[in-house]
Amino acid sequence: MFLNSKKIQLYLQRLQESFLEENEENRKMLDIYISYIEDEASEDDIEYANNQLKQNFKSLGLGVLVALPFSPITIPYILKKTKELNIDIIPNWYKALSRDKDSLK
Repeated sequence: MFLNSKKIQLYLQRLQESFLEENEENRKMLDIYISYIEDEASEDDIEYANNQLKQNFKSLGLGVLVALPFSPITIPYILKKTKELNIDIIPNWYKALSRDKDSLK
């Protein structure tokens, strides 16, 4: 029991760190878009902001999948099909949780 609670605590801690990192990246994305409106953003900045927006859409899509009826059946099927078609629908913050046990990358 102690081992499971320790593992859950580590997972929740990494999830919290991931969300905090995402918040900072979202603030940066919004700052870049504001700079773009003022004609002060570089192409690299715009590329970064667009990539972050894409990650946000992936997170939103993952949330929609969870809300679907029969999601325990449909989510594995959808993930299998997206892998077969080489389509990435999993946000980077979620992928980071399954990587190294001690830190997010």
